[in-house]
Amino acid sequence: MTILPRWWKRPPILATDNPKGPWGGAGDDGGNGGGPRNPWALPPGGRKGAARPTALDEFLKKARGPGGGGGGGFPSLPGGANPRALWGIGIGAIVVAWLLFTSIHQIGPQQRGVVTYFGRYAGTLQPGVQLTPPAPIARVQTVDVQRFRTENFPRGDGVNLALTGDQNIVDLTYSVRWNIGDPRDYVFQLAQPEETVRAAAESAMRAVIATTTLDQALGAGRTTIEQRVAESMQSILNSYRSGVRIQGVSINRAAAPQQIVDDFNKVTAAQQEAVGAVNKARSYAQQVIANAQGEAAAFDRVYAQYRLAPEVTRRRMYYETMEAVLAKSDKTIVEPSSVVPYLPLPQARRAPEVQAAPQPTVQAGAGQ
Repeated sequence: MTILPRWWKRPPILATDNPKGPWGGAGDDGGNGGGPRNPWALPPGGRKGAARPTALDEFLKKARGPGGGGGGGFPSLPGGANPRALWGIGIGAIVVAWLLFTSIHQIGPQQRGVVTYFGRYAGTLQPGVQLTPPAPIARVQTVDVQRFRTENFPRGDGVNLALTGDQNIVDLTYSVRWNIGDPRDYVFQLAQPEETVRAAAESAMRAVIATTTLDQALGAGRTTIEQRVAESMQSILNSYRSGVRIQGVSINRAAAPQQIVDDFNKVTAAQQEAVGAVNKARSYAQQVIANAQGEAAAFDRVYAQYRLAPEVTRRRMYYETMEAVLAKSDKTIVEPSSVVPYLPLPQARRAPEVQAAPQPTVQAGAGQ
């Protein structure tokens, strides 16, 4: 702090003691017989001595150097050190630290480093300690190429409705697993990688479901759908040169929407009944066809025997036919002397004949 010299004095208007002023006249005590003292007048004891310099004043005085603060050079420091040398050491330390942090790069085993010179692609760094020119000449962006990312559809507890090929609606819940295949394309070609993968997944899934029936989506056709969706997604992303590799698609749930679940269950039950009826009809048809084929084969065998011995085969067929017919009817043996009924051995008595129902009688006078 610099103390200004005492070259100035009070203005005459302030130094004049006006006896008629509000502060009274000049006196020993600066007042007018006990009135208020003029604040601009000298104190009764005269001026006090100059204030002693503080510790801050002493430090600033030493910092200005022997010349007392002129010149505009580097401030001197205590201990006799050269300020220019100290400033040079500080700037050199900053430059060295900047070179170390921007030129040496530690690339992990699962990472790759994409190097750009003034924003233009210059190469890809492999795992290990790598050296590049310092920033802002070169910049390195590390990319994790081994971490598998998963996108779930839909997000949260929402619904994801899709239209099948047979004009039905199905609620699909599925997930897509992917990773980075080409770091260069991934960094330069995609502005929003996750949103791009999600858009490709939704487009591929809806395109495949549109060519699939509801039964296939709910049943055994899931594996085929997952494979087709993964191939379609990879084709779309390759056309974008995205650098993304699809690892797999998994359908977690495929069901009817909650709004029509009751009607859907009724339709499913009716379809199952229809399938059961069709299966029953097919079984009956197969049984009838098998019986017909068996009878045809037996006729073919008889015809082959008939061609070898027509008379003997014809008589044997006549006897077999008569035996089958007479076995179901009553028989009577006619002899020259008398007629004797044939008694079959399995039954000892013939069944009683059914008596005729009595005829209703007509009362006299009913017609009158």
